[in-house]
Amino acid sequence: MIGIVLAFVLGVPVGLGIANAGTSESDRAVAEMQRDEARREVTQITELTAMARKTKETVTPVVEGLAKVAPENGPAAVTATAAQLSEWKKIMEQERQRYEETVSGSTAVNVARNALRNAVNLLNTAVDTYIVAAGVPADRRPAVIDLSARQTALAVSSWSVGAVQLDQLNTDAGNGHQHVYLTDSESTMMDDGVPEGSQG
Repeated sequence: MIGIVLAFVLGVPVGLGIANAGTSESDRAVAEMQRDEARREVTQITELTAMARKTKETVTPVVEGLAKVAPENGPAAVTATAAQLSEWKKIMEQERQRYEETVSGSTAVNVARNALRNAVNLLNTAVDTYIVAAGVPADRRPAVIDLSARQTALAVSSWSVGAVQLDQLNTDAGNGHQHVYLTDSESTMMDDGVPEGSQG
């Protein structure tokens, strides 16, 4: 009887030790997975920010051009040429394909990526709509051009959502504020007064 009691008493610490060792190992594995996930997210944020900056640079002529030929308020002062439309379409198709690839990330990163993708698709549609306007009767053309203008405004608005989210992601990731707005007016409207790269 005494032997059984001793075996039980001695066995309890051993069992607890084995259980604790298993738990500790499990905790370390979970912590390492979390660190890997954090590193992967920082990489995705950095890559998405670089892609957004490249897109902004590439599509700026399209945004500025549409603002002249399909202004949101009032009649257009000029009409886009066939050469301009061909170039805009080439640019937007290139950007549409760039965002076509789906990269799995955290919900926060996916929100930013999808907002930017939607903006590109809307801007591409705005160009298509303006191209269609050239082929409709003259009395219907202003309405189609106005539709193109509204699509452009929606594209800029969607980009704003992605840009704000991207700014917050970069701050959280330790990259500092990154302001990647599509237009100067958007940048002025959304300006948080914090210097680029600042952690403030």
